[in-house]
Amino acid sequence: MTSKTIKIGDKDVLFKSSAAIPRMYRMKFHKDIFGDLSKLEKSYKDKEDGTSELQIEDLEIFENLAYIMAFHADNTISKDINEWLEQFETFSIYEILPELLSLWGMNTFTTVSSKKN
Repeated sequence: MTSKTIKIGDKDVLFKSSAAIPRMYRMKFHKDIFGDLSKLEKSYKDKEDGTSELQIEDLEIFENLAYIMAFHADNTISKDINEWLEQFETFSIYEILPELLSLWGMNTFTTVSSKKN
């Protein structure tokens, strides 16, 4: 389990990642986080390479991911994602997304060495 505080506008928001995230995401949004993250990461990398733009579906995945990680860190926030998002001024997805992907990556990184030699 890992957590990180990320500044969004003038607000410090705590995000948390753990093995519970895929289940929480599936229960809340009825989608597979692994498929969504794969699409989002590909779109983000294509954007960095200049070969594509993020699509509206990518924005929705980002919002869902940010919300579920914030809710996991603090379950007193609104259970309605729209209400949660309304607390923020407009911000750049390109500043926050790498931080969330990094947090997710830290949680899924394994330190177990391969038994194959």
